[in-house]
Amino acid sequence: MGREPNVALREFLRSRRAKITPEEAGLPPHPGTRRVPGLRREEVAQLAGVSMDYYIRLERGHQAGVSEAVLEALARALRLSDVERAHLFRIARPTPARYRPSAPQRVRPGLRLLLDTLTEVPVLVLGRRLDVLAANHLARALYTDFDALPPRHRNMAWLLFLDERVRALHTDWEEGARGTVASLRLYAGRHPDDPALDELVEELSLRDPDFRRWWADHDVLQRSHGVKRYHHALVGDLVLGYEAFTATDDPEQTLGIYTAEPGSPSEERMRLLAGRSAPSHPPGHPLLPPRG
Repeated sequence: MGREPNVALREFLRSRRAKITPEEAGLPPHPGTRRVPGLRREEVAQLAGVSMDYYIRLERGHQAGVSEAVLEALARALRLSDVERAHLFRIARPTPARYRPSAPQRVRPGLRLLLDTLTEVPVLVLGRRLDVLAANHLARALYTDFDALPPRHRNMAWLLFLDERVRALHTDWEEGARGTVASLRLYAGRHPDDPALDELVEELSLRDPDFRRWWADHDVLQRSHGVKRYHHALVGDLVLGYEAFTATDDPEQTLGIYTAEPGSPSEERMRLLAGRSAPSHPPGHPLLPPRG
């Protein structure tokens, strides 16, 4: 029997091909009506310098022996970003090792102390699948009391799509939600056999049509910094910048720090929020272990 097709590669190539127009790819205008969105298969093959038969095999998920040069050519032809290019290489050349269940992630005491030391800004540590591993007092005041949630609900994707209060908190909900789906899709490229990810995606796909549609888009995103807008029930509108840092001892742990512009209404409202919300537990108190 032949190898099973690489579904992740198949769907990613199809989705990228559909998103780029001939004009964006530098192709001359083609007379007549186009029957497909984006590029045709033969156009991608032409741009990448491979035969159409070979590209069709790749897009069907049959990538055995594909060279780095061909992947580079496809990345250029499809105008992939650096994050998309890295994702293409990862899914086209998956490692033979399967996902191994591991112990629940834990935040180092020193990193947890850092969270509690930063008292004037919200700080979170996210782990695999965007699980919330730790949060300081102001992050809990901004989002929710993570400790009060069942362990499987301590996940930013789950909260953003299925928790009405967290969903209403985000003024730019669609932008944030789409980015969250793209972040999960990037994680799936690194860990395609993570059963906890499969469970999360299945639940979100069944319960939310937006998630189901955006998951099928196969967009990928590596968040490093940006701006988020909130409307908090206690203090009103907030505009917060965020910076994301990866822990050197665990690349699947990300420290997220939110800040308000000095002298801005958001800074004053964050001070107000800190004063109105008393800590629900003493500094250093850990969240219960999340999933593995």
